[in-house]
Amino acid sequence: MTTPLAAKIAREYGTPCAVIDMDKVERNIARVQALCEASGVANRPHIKTHKSPVLAKLQIAAGAKGITCQKIGEAEIMADAGIDNILISYNLIGEEKMGRLAALQAKADMTVAADNPTVIAGLPQAAKQSGRRLSVVVECDTGRKRAGVETPAEAIALAKQISASEGLRFAGFMLYPTETGWEDAQKFYDAALAGVRTEGLDASIVSTGGSPNLKNLGKLNGATEHRPGTYIYNDRMQVAAGVASWDDCALHVYSTVVSRAAPERGILDAGSKTLTTDTGGLDGHGLILEHPEAKIARFAEEHGFLDLSRSNTRPNVGDVVRIVPNHVCVVVNMMDEVVMVRGEEILGTLPVAARGRLR
Repeated sequence: MTTPLAAKIAREYGTPCAVIDMDKVERNIARVQALCEASGVANRPHIKTHKSPVLAKLQIAAGAKGITCQKIGEAEIMADAGIDNILISYNLIGEEKMGRLAALQAKADMTVAADNPTVIAGLPQAAKQSGRRLSVVVECDTGRKRAGVETPAEAIALAKQISASEGLRFAGFMLYPTETGWEDAQKFYDAALAGVRTEGLDASIVSTGGSPNLKNLGKLNGATEHRPGTYIYNDRMQVAAGVASWDDCALHVYSTVVSRAAPERGILDAGSKTLTTDTGGLDGHGLILEHPEAKIARFAEEHGFLDLSRSNTRPNVGDVVRIVPNHVCVVVNMMDEVVMVRGEEILGTLPVAARGRLR
């Protein structure tokens, strides 16, 4: 069954198509801003999910202190749009990036993260070129085993290196605890903070992340800000993490059933180039709202393979269905634009301005 809005979007824009419900977007922005304020931490949303200066400005207007970007290319898009309080939560290496960072630092209040001496050694070049001191936070691994120093002693050593580097200012610590690892994160942070204080330094920024940890807001004593990203749209992973409901999922992929070659299978026009192969540890590749028992079992590039064996209702060829993706951030990065709706009204399109800005 195709809803009237889905039929209209298919006629005007075709499928597959990413559609955002602006009522839900605004509600998600307000809800998480209120959660941060109630927990006594500033909100510094990560724009990796929406990649839109328009939506970043909505977050700031609601009370966010600034934004987080993962890559310098994203930060350039945001700074060009007039956003001036930006944290780049990623190691930046090389002369090319230092030149771009200097240009950013000349027009925006920048903070960058670092987790090793090589990164820190390159940053004074950007500070010198911009003519402004550059704030640097030390990224700490507190169980996720991604980036970040693994011991408080390493964090203290890097803080000393930053403080001793011309043009740099040690600003504090950046953490991304696992959802169940906040007690260990507290021990790590307490030891690191005590160590830098013995060196005459202090942490003005203690930044935690991300959306799955919204249920842990306020649990790290000393945290000053939080970096949630996915919350603006939400997805299956956030519902599974217990930080969102299906009604909080503001982005749906509209897709057409293009084949029903057998009773228990079908094909969507949304494949791996639309919904991505990132399962997030979940069964299948998205929830079909009209047929929740159906499973998007696997992909080709432009084919989504439906397993309908458990579904009490089955779509027909030509039906347009709405899919909640597993991992919405990756989906958005494959779109040039998203369609905005409010209720049953189509508002127009919103460019994904920082799409593909991966360096």
